[in-house]
Amino acid sequence: MDQVKRAVIAGAGIGGLTAALALAKQGVEVVMCEQSSQLGEVGAGLQISPNASRVLIKLGLADALTSKVFEPAYASIRDYRSGEYYLRAPLGKEAEFRYRAPYWHLHRADLHAVLVEACRSAGVKIQLNAEVSGYRQEQDKVVLLLTDGQSVSGDLLIGADGIRSAVRTQLLGPEKPSFMGQVAWRGVISVDDLAMKIEPEACVWAGPGKHLVTYYLRGGRDVNFVAVEERSDWRSESWREEGDIQQLRRAFADWHPQVTELLGAAKSSFLWSLNGRAELSTWHNKRVVLLGDACHPMLPFMAQGAAMSIEDAYVLADQLSQYDVPIALMNYEAIRKPRATKIQQMSAANAGLYHMHGGVLGKAKLKAMQLATSIAPKIVQSKLDFVYGHDVIG
Repeated sequence: MDQVKRAVIAGAGIGGLTAALALAKQGVEVVMCEQSSQLGEVGAGLQISPNASRVLIKLGLADALTSKVFEPAYASIRDYRSGEYYLRAPLGKEAEFRYRAPYWHLHRADLHAVLVEACRSAGVKIQLNAEVSGYRQEQDKVVLLLTDGQSVSGDLLIGADGIRSAVRTQLLGPEKPSFMGQVAWRGVISVDDLAMKIEPEACVWAGPGKHLVTYYLRGGRDVNFVAVEERSDWRSESWREEGDIQQLRRAFADWHPQVTELLGAAKSSFLWSLNGRAELSTWHNKRVVLLGDACHPMLPFMAQGAAMSIEDAYVLADQLSQYDVPIALMNYEAIRKPRATKIQQMSAANAGLYHMHGGVLGKAKLKAMQLATSIAPKIVQSKLDFVYGHDVIG
């Protein structure tokens, strides 16, 4: 039997750690190689919808995460100036009943820390300062090569090393990710610094050429914001840098008072360029396989980036527990690629909706959604069933 006894994972982000934990729970020896000098995540929020929270619960993380989450009451879309609601779909207990799993808001650093602790408790070895230079495939193993001259071998290599994946580069050839013409400011504000009350919802403020997302974190102690603006002038080689708060405030200066007051309280932010890739021809070759942003980077317009990598991780580990490596990797790609590609497309399409592309026509689409929500709310809500109702556990 060609089953995995020792797995090597490049990248210790959310997807890589979830895969490591799932495999370790099956008795697989796991070694993770992380290029950073310390483990951690940039301060920003994540929306963990039921399709992903059910996986984290299955992996035994519910108790560790419950005290760190916020469960939103609604998912909403509001007008950038008037504040009127185009959509207000129930989440909370109603979503948990509908999808048999909760909808969580989590600080990225909190989820990362819980996953790291769970992995270490399960025996996963995490090697820091381990930058990948490439890999070498042999008949019955794969060897991950590091820039310092060291190497790590195993029965399988999982490339969970993000959109600039070195594993993907060797697998499919060098190709820069495409700048999608948008940048995102991300930050966290303590509620103690806010004079106003934010609604307990995952809220998208939609406006011409830009949008803002706000939601609570950490039991309601913090508010996360993501402000996205269409730009054609991004020249930085960095995918993330310190954001200029004054520039951010100017970009949203004529928006609803809740938006301007919120951004007025922000003390710092990070600025991301939003990048993407076309659908890859394959996700695996022999004993090497890709996961998460390494194979399907997501625009953040459906809040499914982390969720898709969590789903990937569980499906990959599940297939490896049942089949020899070649069949398991083939099955994993066949199961995951159509869904991930569809979510990518849905996320990209939402940019046009949130940014009112088409002027009056763009706003008319939002008004049509508003009308449909008032007439047939359950039909509108059912459009999310494909995303939130998906159950990789079975």
